[in-house]
Amino acid sequence: MTVIAVDAMGGDHAPHEIVHGAVLAAKEYGVSVQLIGQEDLIKQELKKHYTEFLPIEVIPAEEVIEMAETQPATAVRKKPNSSIAVAMNQVATGKASGVVAAGSTGAATAAALFILKRIEGIERPCIAAVVPSRLKPVILADAGANVESVPEHIFQNALMGTALSKALFKIDRPRVGLLNIGEEPGKGSSVVKDAYQLLSSEPNLNFIGNVEGRDVPEGICDVCACDGFVGNVFLKTAEGVAKMVTSMLREELTRDVKSQLGSLLAKDSFYRLRKRIDYAEYGGAQLLGVKGVCVIAHGSSKQIAIKNAIRVAKDASDANVIKLIENMVKAYVKS
Repeated sequence: MTVIAVDAMGGDHAPHEIVHGAVLAAKEYGVSVQLIGQEDLIKQELKKHYTEFLPIEVIPAEEVIEMAETQPATAVRKKPNSSIAVAMNQVATGKASGVVAAGSTGAATAAALFILKRIEGIERPCIAAVVPSRLKPVILADAGANVESVPEHIFQNALMGTALSKALFKIDRPRVGLLNIGEEPGKGSSVVKDAYQLLSSEPNLNFIGNVEGRDVPEGICDVCACDGFVGNVFLKTAEGVAKMVTSMLREELTRDVKSQLGSLLAKDSFYRLRKRIDYAEYGGAQLLGVKGVCVIAHGSSKQIAIKNAIRVAKDASDANVIKLIENMVKAYVKS
């Protein structure tokens, strides 16, 4: 059985929503969960649920790295017994196949770099988020790990995103697009132009050229490569638009009696639409480039998002995504 370590103390709604999500995952996905954190608090939350016969283990970690830490890397060093550090150690020592964290993204990234270490050949890990599109989900890499990147970093984001797309969505040759302000090869900053040259010269990638922000929701590509600054702005904007559309639709459907009657007839369709654009259904983003599966969930994640983040970690582990990334990097070095 796949074992996933979960930082039970990280996030705005820890530990109750984290524990609840872990219980749901253990019930639905046949995964063993290790809840890492302050033992008394976790066990108190577990008592609220029927967990007999469920493969859930509590592993003590008394220290907590708060969301408001201004220097998360320093906090990780100063708190070796923090819940996020202990969770990463479970993966590093082979006691767990992956880790899920909804706390400080900076702390999770720092702990992964210090404890799991980088994959050989990867200069900087990236955050790969799964974003919805009209056709199928798209891997966005980087979604915020590196706000200042060189062309080589964007190229490696494309390599890692391709490996993740193959592992999660079983796409043989994922289409890779470079997020830019226009489709023409000569568009964009000098960094993006140089990244275009690297991507177009690599035979191991199915590079389709530049894509604009409006192309991604249409499913033009399977992997959208970019630097972390642009990727994070794109991701947050997309999430904001999705929330706005949902809110406006709800307002219009409840505006008058005629609209309310129509909404009742289309209730199932609206429910399916909401699921397709709800970030909670995608669980979280993966930190790619370290020697272990690491899923970073939203700080505001509740039970459903945590449940799905555990599923994502399980799927990535079962598909051996780390090995796929290592093989792609080796193939690039040889070429």
